[in-house]
Amino acid sequence: MSSKQHQLHNDEVAQMLLATGVVLLMSLLSMAVFGVKVAGLTLPHEPTSDGVLDTTGEVVDILSEVVEQRTNLWVDAGVDHEQAIVLALDSTQEDLLHHGEIRGVEIKLLDFESTTVDTNQMLVTGELGVSDQHVMMQINIEFTITIS
Repeated sequence: MSSKQHQLHNDEVAQMLLATGVVLLMSLLSMAVFGVKVAGLTLPHEPTSDGVLDTTGEVVDILSEVVEQRTNLWVDAGVDHEQAIVLALDSTQEDLLHHGEIRGVEIKLLDFESTTVDTNQMLVTGELGVSDQHVMMQINIEFTITIS
């Protein structure tokens, strides 16, 4: 074998070895992707799709307390009860919008009204709307706040 033929033979062997390695690597990658897909079949749902439900529950849990505390801050500053509730709801709405942007959901307080129960209690009613790219949830909210 001449030197040129020997070099050509070595080049062909190297190319075949490289091609075999690439095919093997692609096969392993394909099996890994398939394994991940099969492992995901046992999950009942996509965990990230609970954003609307989780966020709605969290907002319902804290909304009355937040509105009550903010209303009392405004009342302590000299604002009347009705206006204090409006200001508390508006500031809470702004905070919820920003919080929702971070979590990938939109949170809105809709058509909230307040009525006087007695001298230091107000009934607040309205709707809470929470949505993401796939789901929209709207629920009626009602709570009583105590004004100190």
